[in-house]
Amino acid sequence: MESHPLFNIYMSQREELQKLLDLLEEKILFLQTAKVTAIDAVALFSLHKQIEEAEGERDKIIQQIDNLESVACSEELYRALLKLGYRDQVRSFLKFLKAQSIGAFLIHGLLDHGQRWLLNRLVTQHIRLGTMGKMVRIELDRIGRRRDISALWREFGGRVGLGRQHSPTEIAERVFHWWKTQNVILVFHGVDCMPEGYLQELLDEFWLPLASQAREVLSPTKYQLLMFLVDYEGCVGCQDTIFVEELETTWEPRVPIKLPIINPFGDRILTDWFEMLETEFHTLPLVELINEIEDLVQEILENSDNGVPELAFSEICHRCGCNWYEERERWLKI
Repeated sequence: MESHPLFNIYMSQREELQKLLDLLEEKILFLQTAKVTAIDAVALFSLHKQIEEAEGERDKIIQQIDNLESVACSEELYRALLKLGYRDQVRSFLKFLKAQSIGAFLIHGLLDHGQRWLLNRLVTQHIRLGTMGKMVRIELDRIGRRRDISALWREFGGRVGLGRQHSPTEIAERVFHWWKTQNVILVFHGVDCMPEGYLQELLDEFWLPLASQAREVLSPTKYQLLMFLVDYEGCVGCQDTIFVEELETTWEPRVPIKLPIINPFGDRILTDWFEMLETEFHTLPLVELINEIEDLVQEILENSDNGVPELAFSEICHRCGCNWYEERERWLKI
């Protein structure tokens, strides 16, 4: 399988740096040879200085090569991890997205199950234009536990540029006008922090009128209007009266969709992923252990509380010489 274009760019840059490194090595060897035979003190001093400068340049290039290889490995690992697990959630998302360009989705699971990772995967891999367009993100763990839902409307109004004293109807109107010319993605992180009544009010006062108005547009826009509700504790999904799970002929975008709950990775999921690495990501260090897949899978399961996704990601990153918690901040855009 052909490498990703970005990976090829990294490799091309590495080849150019390697050529410079080889030339510097030759230059240093030449100067060291000349220094052995030099007698004049001025010539010796000059050669000594030239060797110091060349060695300094060499060290810088070696560091550049190391950095480039680290970045290239990180990018390859990121693309590989995007193929690990979450098959049911992706399949459900695409089914609804194929039926409508307007929708609200609940992403849910227990702590450390990669809810934010899945959100980024859905947006960057399966939404046309990805993160381009309008993106509104609200962290509900800061405001969700307040007694008055007006805190949410103030935050939301500020995020869409209306100031802090605007009604849900006015906020919906602003979002609707955005959607006419671009993708609009709304993300509510931490809906598990909201009282049940607040979530229902968010849906009734904001999403229902917005989705209904969007559905009435006579000339369908080519842009997508999507809202993601992200639950990090797995408690919101039990509110079955709010969500639908299956695409029925009667479904309308104003009704939010509950994607399948995120479960731990089992040994079959991990085994299939490792087998895929051998053909698609042969430069990753893990490929060297491809003949020990069964043992490797068991070790990852043991070190990740039986396949808790983020703990499994951390273990895999560690085996590739990366730190999951550092890389995650670069990888995740939303």
